Amino acid sequence: MLYKYKKDYQKIAMGLLSFIAELKDISRLQSELKWYDAEDNRNLYLWKDDSNDFVGIVGIEENDDIVIVRHITVSPAVRNEGVSFKILDDLQNLYSEKKIMGNIETTNLITKWEMKNGSGK
Repeated sequence: MLYKYKKDYQKIAMGLLSFIAELKDISRLQSELKWYDAEDNRNLYLWKDDSNDFVGIVGIEENDDIVIVRHITVSPAVRNEGVSFKILDDLQNLYSEKKIMGNIETTNLITKWEMKNGSGK
């Protein structure tokens, strides 16, 4: 289940985002969190698994008809359990009227997710 980022989740969010190679540096990570906070159309969502642990995070930028997935990552402990697809499913439910798209880093995952679902909105 997705939970909208709030300051209480900062350490968890930073930990999850640090699994992304380009965000390993703490100053880069902090500036990325500030970037998401700077505009209302940018959001981070943390994802909890069935055992009620935060194990994933997705960063999005919302436009008129689309939601661009800028970052998505999951804890290495659950990486082979299809968590990314579950996150994208929940994101699609949250933004049901919009098409989910990726950026350069996330497009391959989005394409695989769309093929699994037999769609592309």
